[in-house]
Amino acid sequence: MPSSNNSNNNSSGSGGYSYKGSGTNSQGNHYCARDYGSSASNSNSYHYSNADGSYYYSNPNGSTYYNDGQGNSSYSRNGGK
Repeated sequence: MPSSNNSNNNSSGSGGYSYKGSGTNSQGNHYCARDYGSSASNSNSYHYSNADGSYYYSNPNGSTYYNDGQGNSSYSRNGGK
């Protein structure tokens, strides 16, 4: 994950997850990591929101989603499996 100027580690969230960390690096790219616990296919999910408008999600169900900020996107179920 990118280096962070700020972080909120291990704070509780609603919806069955806890925050592992979040922040924005010097390039203006934001990330947020969440822990959904052992019952999730991907317990350590996260997302990036980048300064160029692109974003990426690694979801608790194992799927991933990417959008390049220019109208092009891709989705993979179960991490591409």
